[in-house]
Amino acid sequence: MTTANEFFNMSAAPLRIETVRLKVRDLDTVSTFYQSVLGLSPIETGKGRVTLGIGTAPLLHLVGDPALLPLDTRQAGLFHTAFLLPSRSDLARWLTHVMAARVPLQGASDHIVSEALYLADPEGNGIEVYADRPVARWHGPNGEIRMSTDPLDAQDLMQSAAGTEWSRFPEGGSIGHVHLQVGDTEAADRFYRDVLGCEIAARYPGASFYGSGGYHHQLAGNVWNSRRTGTRPDGMAGLDAVEIVVRDAADVASIAARAERVGIERLEHPGGMTLHDPWGTAISLMT
Repeated sequence: MTTANEFFNMSAAPLRIETVRLKVRDLDTVSTFYQSVLGLSPIETGKGRVTLGIGTAPLLHLVGDPALLPLDTRQAGLFHTAFLLPSRSDLARWLTHVMAARVPLQGASDHIVSEALYLADPEGNGIEVYADRPVARWHGPNGEIRMSTDPLDAQDLMQSAAGTEWSRFPEGGSIGHVHLQVGDTEAADRFYRDVLGCEIAARYPGASFYGSGGYHHQLAGNVWNSRRTGTRPDGMAGLDAVEIVVRDAADVASIAARAERVGIERLEHPGGMTLHDPWGTAISLMT
């Protein structure tokens, strides 16, 4: 039996994902999906806007505009938003919930570091719902983080639900990582590693996984659908921004200095700043 301290402490990482902001064409439909399928709760609503999360903690900002162009999955932007559940039992309960509701899944994988299920919202924004394994099981003989994409043993997973039912997204859950579509992995490395200061925790063909504080990845970038794509067009539905909490305010200054050295513009705001990656994705850094 595992205990809480065997799992990664995300709040201790230098960088962690706080929220994701999506631009959507049908706000009501997309908001209802995240509430009914993922169990997120409305925190704040306004004209053309809904913020969803857990209790008072926001996770997802939805901005509605019917005039947006439909999402083009060949463009840079979001591959998936990955919602991290506190335990394997939570993941099992969620799987039972979506199966009963006949929600179509797009995949199910054992990544060694985690067990994960994949789907998309009504406008095609990718979603991962996952649970981490204990940190001690992540590493190879030389201390390297091992990641793979193997079939998920769903039957074994569902046995851990212990007869209890899914009711809502649980306290202690979060956005564990955001996986992006980029035009070039080397250019992505120069931004997410060399400017933001993440470590390359793992690589797949056509993808880099960026970790902070020893995590397997808070961010990732792949070219599987978007190789050689340029800046994301204005006026298109999909990812608008990723908000990242920087634990140490001094790190924000270091990131700003590195950005300035390579000519990346920054927009400063109270508590932090916003940078754009080479494909126009807004990365908002907050302390």
